[in-house]
Amino acid sequence: MTLDPQVKIILDQIEKAGNPPKSKLSCEEARKTAGLSQSVGWPEVGKVADRTIPGPEGEIPVRIYTPHGRGPFPALVYFHGGGWVLGDLNSSDVSCRLLTNGANCVVISVDYRLAPEHKFPAAVSDCYSATKWIVDNASLIQVDPERVAVGGDSAGGNLAAVIALMAREKAGPSLSYQLLIYPITNYDYDSNSYRENATGYMLTMDSMIWYWNHYLPNEKEGNSPYASPLKADDLRGLPPTLIITAEYDPLRDEGEAYAERLKEAGVPVEVTRYGGMIHGFFTMPEVIDKGKIAIEQAVTALKNAFSK
Repeated sequence: MTLDPQVKIILDQIEKAGNPPKSKLSCEEARKTAGLSQSVGWPEVGKVADRTIPGPEGEIPVRIYTPHGRGPFPALVYFHGGGWVLGDLNSSDVSCRLLTNGANCVVISVDYRLAPEHKFPAAVSDCYSATKWIVDNASLIQVDPERVAVGGDSAGGNLAAVIALMAREKAGPSLSYQLLIYPITNYDYDSNSYRENATGYMLTMDSMIWYWNHYLPNEKEGNSPYASPLKADDLRGLPPTLIITAEYDPLRDEGEAYAERLKEAGVPVEVTRYGGMIHGFFTMPEVIDKGKIAIEQAVTALKNAFSK
């Protein structure tokens, strides 16, 4: 499939802007030019509250989106993208609002600690602690503790997959579903999608090397299933899963490989590759039609999971 015309417009704008690649920038410079923030505040939801919750090394900021009506509601614990180095609570604001309204669930977006100031496994520790706190304190935020899912995009998809693994191995909390949007699943650059999409489609191989180098304290840690869930020995007993990938994305193959591993382990999996799309399209529903369609697919999957 050829590149989607709406995507081509965005890529042309990026090329015209002439910003240097992330691999040539410091973290501070990259954060200033990241362009990850959405148009915060749209659409309206019942209630939005920023607060902090206890974490392993201090308070963790979260943003809680609550739908209209009376709870308890099911919940989605959401982790933003940005290669574990970039991003914040605004990065996925629109997506979280659309998921809140569409799935009629509370969405809790977690502002985990970023690398390289806080290397692996700091983000993992924050995300697991946040998920556990949400289940343990569900009544405080109008959440049904029996219907809690995890999800995220890119590095956030990696963290969601890892938290599902951790929850299984630590015997809790019990999770209903995992929503993995073009997730990072493997510390490895030797795939067809990396070779085919190494440059020119927003997320590049060089930028992924830059992200991993900032995230990992050493290369050996890349073999940990809590960094590379695809390397986990056993994926049995994980929650039902939706994995969304993009055709022109270096991460396409590792996301789809994770789906295959889950299927082999007997986990119910839905996997969809969006043709003509690039990494990041899910968080661009205002300008990419297939971003809207992907969010609608995620909404349907969550509603089905929460109804069981």
